[in-house]
Amino acid sequence: MSSRRPLLGWLLIAPSLIGVTCFLILPVVLAFVVSLFRWDLLGTRTFLGLDNYASLLSDGALANSLLVTGVFTLISVPVSLAIGLVLATQLVRALPGSAIVRVIVVIPWVCAPLALGVVWKWIFQPSVGALNQILGVRIEWLTDPSLALPAVAFVAIWQNVGYISLFFQAGLSRIPGSIYEAARIDGANAGQQLCFMTIPLLRPTTFFLAVTQVVASFQVFDMVFALTGGGPQHRTEVIASLIYHEAFEASRLGRASAVAVILFVLLVVITVIQQRWFSRRITYDMS
Repeated sequence: MSSRRPLLGWLLIAPSLIGVTCFLILPVVLAFVVSLFRWDLLGTRTFLGLDNYASLLSDGALANSLLVTGVFTLISVPVSLAIGLVLATQLVRALPGSAIVRVIVVIPWVCAPLALGVVWKWIFQPSVGALNQILGVRIEWLTDPSLALPAVAFVAIWQNVGYISLFFQAGLSRIPGSIYEAARIDGANAGQQLCFMTIPLLRPTTFFLAVTQVVASFQVFDMVFALTGGGPQHRTEVIASLIYHEAFEASRLGRASAVAVILFVLLVVITVIQQRWFSRRITYDMS
């Protein structure tokens, strides 16, 4: 029986392994192969080697999209984590109405990002939008180059706060109440408990959320496409928008695949850096 266990194990994981290979590993390999060619989706493929990468690094489109995506990530991820943590600290207290609030804040996360983008585009309309009607002024939220990216980041924050708060609630529920009781006896106030106890003990949850939210922010597309389409003046052209433009508007599938490969490598590097930074600061023992 012991000699059959490895075969049985491979048979049990075969369905998942096939899915990972077909839908995760194989697309990455094919994207790299296509990035070595000039191809307009219809005509013949011409082998270029690394010319697509060289052309991307020489023009400003890739640099602009990386800068836009980086700024979007720096705005949306830290703010989402901070608001989600504050919200979780209140919801975990099980105050009256907490269950209703928990459902309300999660609704944006379960909705389709494209639909949310369409709704918020109407809200941000300068003439008939709900936001300007409430404020009583005319503000070009999505057409002003200085306001477009913050407006898009605000929608992303609004969408993700509920999801983040649920994970922080789960992390807070694992912290023994005796730790806070001992801290109160020693004279620690609410702010000190949050900074020196809650946040350090939530590092495993924070690590998971930071990694997943950074990856998601670098891959955001549908909401941005619905809100601004990458404009104005390419101020909201994130990396995924550049991939869409190169592949389906400019019919340069090779360059689009090269951008996708660069994005993949960049996300791997960022994830490794985050993992190394958090690994030395995470504790899983709450006893």
